[in-house]
Amino acid sequence: MPNLKSSKKDEKQSAKVAAGNVVYTSRVKNSIKKVENAVKNNEADKAKAELQTAIKNIDKCASKGLMKKNTSNRQKSRLNKKVKEM
Repeated sequence: MPNLKSSKKDEKQSAKVAAGNVVYTSRVKNSIKKVENAVKNNEADKAKAELQTAIKNIDKCASKGLMKKNTSNRQKSRLNKKVKEM
């Protein structure tokens, strides 16, 4: 438990930021799952549409520093490969 007033404030702020970060990371995970489900069900149009939203979410997450740049590039590359192999 923090003793100083500034430490208490910092704890509140970090909890608030962490909660916001969960929103972005869960969006990425959910959008990746949607693309993979569309690919598994052979729905080409839906997969391409979901791929665009997934790429947007991954880029936003990477720009906020929640994900490393190489990780985001790798995820986008793998999703693109899955959609093109359909």
